[in-house]
Amino acid sequence: MQEAVGVIQTLGFPAVLAAADAMVKGGRVILVTFDKAERGDFFVAIRGSISEVEPAMDAGKRAAEETFGGKVQSFYIVPHPPDNIVDVLPIAHKEELEVYRF
Repeated sequence: MQEAVGVIQTLGFPAVLAAADAMVKGGRVILVTFDKAERGDFFVAIRGSISEVEPAMDAGKRAAEETFGGKVQSFYIVPHPPDNIVDVLPIAHKEELEVYRF
């Protein structure tokens, strides 16, 4: 079963930290990557079933916006990413993350 991908880009580190925390608590998802985007922006990506990614993304966006100075710059959900996208972008499950998979 192909897992959905959800990505949130925020202004500032505290907002992306709050988003990541809320996402993993808001659904049965796993955080697969986090990095700087550009300027003062950061992004975080999660994987899981689409029925779990959607509420997790909602929780993450809400938490980022409620963080002092936080702002969601962009977000997106890819319900069924093709294998070549998963292989090229940093959204594949890493071996060290397998202990967190459901």
